[in-house]
Amino acid sequence: MEKEENLSQENATAETLNESNKAGKQSDDKLDENNGVEEKLELSPEEKIKELEDKLARTFAEMENQRRRFEKEKDDAFDYGGFTFAKEALNLIDNLARSKLILESDEALKDTEALKKILEHFDIINKDLISIFTKNNIKPIDCLNKKLDPNLHQAMMEIEDNQKEPGTIVQEVQKGFMIKDRLLRPSLVGVSKKTENKDDKSEENIENLDK
Repeated sequence: MEKEENLSQENATAETLNESNKAGKQSDDKLDENNGVEEKLELSPEEKIKELEDKLARTFAEMENQRRRFEKEKDDAFDYGGFTFAKEALNLIDNLARSKLILESDEALKDTEALKKILEHFDIINKDLISIFTKNNIKPIDCLNKKLDPNLHQAMMEIEDNQKEPGTIVQEVQKGFMIKDRLLRPSLVGVSKKTENKDDKSEENIENLDK
């Protein structure tokens, strides 16, 4: 009996110790939480004001960036919104030029009054189209007798011409256009090159054969 009472007393003491340990741990956790809260509450008024100022500055910077993006998108839409339409409309000028060449090459119409009047009408229509394009900031690229610029011109052929510096545009195959400061389509051109000396060329061939 005494042994049983001693065991029950030991168990009761162990349980009491466990409970006290748990209570101590909970109180330590609460102290840590309270310390964290106190640390947050310890910010001085000046620090709080600075934190708010930083948040406001970041917010205003984001708003300003959004405003600038919106303004740029709006300006691009206004300036270049008709880019695709304008590019397609250039086919009218191309078709007029092709039709003019076909009529001028027609032997049956050469030197006739009918051809002369038709070509005059074509020229009037072409000028009207160019005028409409110009009013909408679509302008032809002036390229003849200028140096080839890969940003504006596309070389389609080389033409022997000793009077011009090599790389000078001497023929316009298809007219190029700009829309404001943006390329609508490049000019298709022929550029000059020096005439090859036949004697020099034959000497080069002989040298190659000897090798």
